[in-house]
Amino acid sequence: MQPVLDKSQKPRTNISRYAVPAGIIVFCVWAYWLSTQFDRVPPILKRGMQPEDFPQLVIGLIIMLAVYLIFRDDSKAPEPLTRMVQMTIGLLIGFLLIAEIDLFLGLGLFAVSLTALWGERRAWALVLVGIVAPVAVFFLFDGIFEVRFPRGLLTNFWYE
Repeated sequence: MQPVLDKSQKPRTNISRYAVPAGIIVFCVWAYWLSTQFDRVPPILKRGMQPEDFPQLVIGLIIMLAVYLIFRDDSKAPEPLTRMVQMTIGLLIGFLLIAEIDLFLGLGLFAVSLTALWGERRAWALVLVGIVAPVAVFFLFDGIFEVRFPRGLLTNFWYE
């Protein structure tokens, strides 16, 4: 059943209707495969669910929603991305590149850069987001969950 469109709306082309859900499904299949590659289970996770169970359940839900999107989405084509969205995507790509050097360093730089890009100008808030939050995440995962960050420029100081 085709939706009735008013004359101001352009119908989406077939490729755009299926490309986004298909891309989501391909990404989910890749992420599902990655979730089967866990080598070591942290002691806190040894009871109950296995570490791959939760990501796989979430991935399954995302795939079901993407399939639903293919058959039920009647919306018009989205507007072009704004400059702010493009700059945010650029920061994300920068984070991925810096994370290859050191994940912890990349996390801090990305957090402070994104916060500043989105308009925060108070120095204490930038320090809180750029330094305190990544340090808290680092010690939460390292100390409590016993999940180690990959070795890198800054993390080598802690793990030595």
